[in-house]
Amino acid sequence: MSASRRIALTAALSAVALTIFVAEGQIPPVVPFAGVKLGLANIVTLVAMVVLGRREAGAVLAVRLVLGSVFGGGFSALMFSAVGGLFAYIVMCLLVGVLPEKLLWVVSVLAALAHNAGQLLVAVLVTGTPQILVYALILAAAGVATGVFTGIASMLLIRAVRRSGLSNR
Repeated sequence: MSASRRIALTAALSAVALTIFVAEGQIPPVVPFAGVKLGLANIVTLVAMVVLGRREAGAVLAVRLVLGSVFGGGFSALMFSAVGGLFAYIVMCLLVGVLPEKLLWVVSVLAALAHNAGQLLVAVLVTGTPQILVYALILAAAGVATGVFTGIASMLLIRAVRRSGLSNR
C-alpha cells in the first residue's frame, strides 16, 4: 500500500472512530451503571491495527481521544479515556498477530477488560477511594459482553475492508 493511501485510510478511520465515539456519547445508558457503554469506536482501532498496523492504530486512537475530549468530554473524560485506551492498545499490540485472526474477539475482550482496569485505576487515583474497585466485577462482566460484540464486529469489518481492496494485509 502506498504511503499516501495509508495516510488517507488512517485519516478516514480516525474520522469514523471520532464520529462513532461522539455519537455513542449521545446514546442514553442502557444499563444503570455509570461508565458502561459498548465502546463501538474500539472496533475502528482494532480494524486499523489489523489492516494498517500498530503505529496507524495508535494514531487513530490518539486522534479519537484528543478530539473526542474536545467535542464531548473535557479534561476529566480525556484522563479516563486516555489511560483506558492506552491499556487496551497495549493488549492489542501484544496479541494481534500472536493469536489467530479468528480469535480477534478474544483480543477485543481482553482489551475491553484492560480498558476498564485503566479507568478504575484513574478513578482510584483521582478519588483516593480504593473501595471503587468493588465496581470491577460489574465492569468485567460488561467488558466481556461488549468485547465479544466489538470483536465480532471488527472481524466482519476487516473481511469487508479486505474484500474492497483497501488493504493488502
